Amino acid sequence: MSDEVQSWIKETVSQNPVVLFMKGTAQFPQCGFSGRAIQLLKASGVSNMVTVNVLEDPAVRQGIKDFSNWPTVPQLYVNGEFVGGSDIMNEMFENGELQSLLKSE
Repeated sequence: MSDEVQSWIKETVSQNPVVLFMKGTAQFPQCGFSGRAIQLLKASGVSNMVTVNVLEDPAVRQGIKDFSNWPTVPQLYVNGEFVGGSDIMNEMFENGELQSLLKSE
């Protein structure tokens, strides 16, 4: 994987408080897991997030998996830290952790 893609990913997650790497866009998710991730973020009160459509660039799609050492998309980053995918987000939402984490944003 290219250093250029890794640098871009690192820059994106460190310069934006909430970043979701997903399939599709917030307005038009291209898979159920990405759609659920967007719903959870909105339900947690997030209005200002950056989404990256991994379907637009195969290098980014693979690059984010390598970057996080996590095999699936979507992937949520808050304040530069990898939080997890939709299952972890769902679990965190149900016990209130996700809302607490995102409240500062």
